[in-house]
Parts: sequence; C-alpha cells; structure tokens
Amino acid sequence: MNRHASLLLALSVAASAGAADPPKPPASPSEKPKWAKVLPKTPPDFKLVTETIATYGTNKVELSVYVPKADGTFPCILDIHGGGWEARQVEADKPMMERLAQRGFVTALIAYRLSSQAPYPAALYDCKAAVRYLRANARRFKVDPKRIGVMGGSAGGHLSGLLAMTSGKREFDGPGPNPTYPSDVKACIVMAATQDLETANREKTSPKTIAFFGASCAEKPEIYRQASPITHVRAGVPPVLFIEGEKDSAKIGRPEMQEKLRALGIETDVHTLPGAPHPFWMSQPWLDQTVDLAAAFFKKHLGEPTGMR
Repeated sequence: MNRHASLLLALSVAASAGAADPPKPPASPSEKPKWAKVLPKTPPDFKLVTETIATYGTNKVELSVYVPKADGTFPCILDIHGGGWEARQVEADKPMMERLAQRGFVTALIAYRLSSQAPYPAALYDCKAAVRYLRANARRFKVDPKRIGVMGGSAGGHLSGLLAMTSGKREFDGPGPNPTYPSDVKACIVMAATQDLETANREKTSPKTIAFFGASCAEKPEIYRQASPITHVRAGVPPVLFIEGEKDSAKIGRPEMQEKLRALGIETDVHTLPGAPHPFWMSQPWLDQTVDLAAAFFKKHLGEPTGMR
C-alpha cells in the first residue's frame, strides 16, 4: 500500500470511530433536577430553643421554638411533622418554619411520640400538650396565647386537622402537662393528608396505619372514625386551608370535609401546587410557594405581630 492510500485508510478509520461515538451534547434545562432539598439554618434574628415538655418512660416529647430576638408579642404557628406516624421528620420541616418565623411569627415544631413508642391517641395528646405548653410559657416565648395556629404535612397534616377539629373537646386533650390551659387553635393548614381515615382504610391494610392504630380498620372501625378530622367538623371549628401537590395522590375526605365546613360558614380553601410531589414543603421551588400561602393565611386569621421594635 502506498503512502497516499495509507493516509486515506487512517482518515477513514478515524471518521468511523468518531461517527460511532459522538460527543454527548450538554444536558438541556429540562433534564436537570426540578427540586432542591433545603437544610435548616436558624435565622440570625431568632433563637432556637428545644425543651422537653413531657416524659413517658424512656420516651421524651420535645418542642423546638424559634423565639424572636426583637421585642413584641407574636402570633404563633405550631408545626406537626409527617413521616407516616413512624419516622421523625422535624429537621425536614425546620426550613419551612424558619421562613415563616421571618414573616412575623413565633414558630414551633413538636416531636411527638411515634407509633413505635405509643399507639394512637398518644401523638394527638402530645400535639395538644404542645399547644398548652406554648400558652403556659407564652411570656418567655413572646407568644400571644390567643393567637395560635397549627399546620402539618402528610401524617402531620392528619394530626393538624384532627387537633384543629377537636378544639374545644377537652376529652381529646388526654394526660399531659399544663392541663389548665386550653389546646384550641385559631387556624389550621393541612398539607397532603387524608381526612377520612375510615373510608381510606376500609378496603385495605397498611402496616404504617395498623402500627399507629394498633388494629386494622376492619377490626376497629370506631377508632379510625374517631381519628378522622372530618368526623369532628362542627360549628366553631377554625378555618382550614388545604395545600396539595399536583403529582400526589388524591386525599380522601378532603373535598367532603370542605363541603361540611362551607355548609357551616367556616372558611376553607385548597391550593394545588403545579408539578409538586408529596413532600413538597421540604424542597424548592415548592417550599417558598408553601410559605407564601401559609404566611398570608395565618396573617389573615392570627394577625400581625404587635409591639415590635
């Protein structure tokens, strides 16, 4: 083979190799992650205080409170974390409560007893105890005891709805500290949570749900009925805002519960966040969207801070 032919062959082989393995184009914006996890970071104008509010054997019930350094009296929002009643997700909810604190609230997060520690109604009792603890220590936490709201997502959304709908029903307070203080709340946000547990679990069994209630719905339907927020809708319960993700499953009992609330003249609304998955409040861009909705709702029903510097 002469020199000219050898050169042509070499160029042909190189071209073939390049055609078989072309360089990959840069990823388009649509292929990049559409969500971003957010980690907690205490705002500089707040002090994070965590206290044990009750002890049951080896199980501690803890309350974390973002206390403003500014003078004044502030409306308060209690957060109830999700996790299927079996997992601790306080840290994942902190970014949301930090941002709400910066909107003019004292915010708090309750670490209630999980299903592996005590079955229902222990978790509800702990959430009620958290509200009473905030009122008992209102001066220290700069809380206006007459202006407390609650919010939660997933399992925490179930508990926030149940806590709000049982406001005024002292039989749901259970044992716990500060029994002379009320556990009522003035406003409630439910995020991505079933509100009719009896209907939702009548035809199925979920290990998480059975662990929480200690029995299946077929075995003890009365417990599931009692634990359903929709069961307790009546005149005088607080307004409820529902926030849901477009990509999440339908939340059984939410539409029917809103019908009952509206029939009684109680304000309720629902916002569906476009493209949002189930735990939307834990990541961006839905975290900021959730905070905007929550801040507007709670400022409407709890009011603005008073006496700030």
